[in-house]
Amino acid sequence: MSPQNRDQMPFLLLLPNLVTIAGMCLGLTAIRFAMVGRFEISVVLILLSALIDGMDGLIARRLRATSEFGAELDSLSDFLCFGVAPGVLVYRFAMGEGNALGWVFVLVYAAACCLRLARFNVMRGEDGAGKTHFTGVPAPAGAMLALLPVYLTLSDVVDVRHWPMAAAVWLGIIGVLMISRLPTLSPKAMRVPRWGVGALLMGTVIGMGLIFSRFWAFMVLIDLIYVATLLPALWRSRGRILR
Repeated sequence: MSPQNRDQMPFLLLLPNLVTIAGMCLGLTAIRFAMVGRFEISVVLILLSALIDGMDGLIARRLRATSEFGAELDSLSDFLCFGVAPGVLVYRFAMGEGNALGWVFVLVYAAACCLRLARFNVMRGEDGAGKTHFTGVPAPAGAMLALLPVYLTLSDVVDVRHWPMAAAVWLGIIGVLMISRLPTLSPKAMRVPRWGVGALLMGTVIGMGLIFSRFWAFMVLIDLIYVATLLPALWRSRGRILR
């Protein structure tokens, strides 16, 4: 290989990292909007960063551009977007600025997200890890669940700002679920029976309609459906949890 070629890198090899950096910028900007009270925009930016998080790994695998650098960069971006940004957003939205006890739960949530990502990095090289299920709630799903108090308030179901400690405790619960050994749903392992294809397609149509008509109610519904998928595993693990 000539010296000139060694000094150059194909753009396609950089593309996954560029997507990851874009997602990180969205997460950091979400914090900015949360600090100035524009919570709807902040939530949308976190949701977009979650969408991008699902894209960068797929792009890297399709282009055969996976690397250790990209994996570590993705984890650092995930911590910012799904550990720090949701915690700050829920704190500013539901707990105000002087709730010291509520801030403790924000720290618990952020630390749990950090530990969950560290465990994922350690298990990344293990054979079979993450193929049939995730261990604990993944960071993007944890962020979506953590934002449930915001969804409930913006959808006019209940104003969680009247019960700030309920939002704080909810953050703590999500943090525990992220670092738990609970087997959770992995999209890679999902299989749809043929008789359910039509229902899934129609559900997608209904979902798209709700996104453009009752967006916040749709996000509440998505969170409740995900929580419902956790209940069987929680029930099977009830004895260990009680001990």
